[in-house]
Amino acid sequence: MKLQQLRYIVEVLNHDLNVSATAESLYTSQPGISKQVRTLEDELGVQIFERSGKHLTRVTSAGREIIRISSEILAKVESIKAVASQHTHPDQGTLNISTTHTQARYALPEAIRGFIQRYPNVSLNMHQGTPSQIAEAVAKGTADFAIATEALYIFSDLITLPCYYWNRSILVKPDHPLAKKRQRGEVISIEDVAQYSLVTYTFGFTGKSELDKAFNQAGLKPKIVFTATDADVIKTYVRVGIGIGVLATMAIDSEEDSDLVAIDASHLFRASITKICFRKGTFLRSYMYDFIERFAPHLTRNIVDQAVLAKSTEEVDKLFEDVHLPMY
Repeated sequence: MKLQQLRYIVEVLNHDLNVSATAESLYTSQPGISKQVRTLEDELGVQIFERSGKHLTRVTSAGREIIRISSEILAKVESIKAVASQHTHPDQGTLNISTTHTQARYALPEAIRGFIQRYPNVSLNMHQGTPSQIAEAVAKGTADFAIATEALYIFSDLITLPCYYWNRSILVKPDHPLAKKRQRGEVISIEDVAQYSLVTYTFGFTGKSELDKAFNQAGLKPKIVFTATDADVIKTYVRVGIGIGVLATMAIDSEEDSDLVAIDASHLFRASITKICFRKGTFLRSYMYDFIERFAPHLTRNIVDQAVLAKSTEEVDKLFEDVHLPMY
């Protein structure tokens, strides 16, 4: 049994059983991967994948367990390399962050600027996606940290830590009835919002959000006509009259968006919590602890270590019962 074989079967699953795509991502040949997978199956005496001709069709029950353990082994191998690097080159390495457009543009710049100045020899890579894609990237080991609001909880092998609260605002054109109602000093209600087509964020993996909850509690159904992961795209579609925008307040710039009217919606939708997560068993380099604390100052090395040692999400949550999270 070789580490290379374990890496192959893990990556085949990550590429939806597409051996050709797996070979391309690993810079090797398709026949080479197929041969090594067969050799591993022969050695173990069980099938990892079911086949139809030359194509893999599904993972067997035994295969799922083998791949799960293989992922853990490969993660440990990476941790061993990280431990060695921590001692030989403490200020060198890579940091892969998976996050949403809103976090990347509005919440992360200052933390990243300070981090790059402190660690010029660390290669920092940022990848954007939907909340579920972000969580999956960390679960698969292709990202070190995921920063998002929804969907992080769907993977049980992640350690998830709260960073800050954020509220939503309603964004409309100046001639919109809601803008005029605001000018008159009237309170905007959820019933008012429900009258209009909405342009908002793509929902997380479960399709639930604080926006959903607010409408459900009022017995209303939102008229969502367009969703996007990019706050700037949402603003564009508000400008062309597709609907009214519902987006993070921190994504609204008083100068850049002066042609639109922002209406505080914190009384309509509960604040959401942005979180940062990483895989259980990850060896955190010193610069990783530093990045976490730069982004969320209450997440000191001590509190992160306590969260790592916690045996359940409930224990992790208790660590933050008396912590006052900032609001953005």
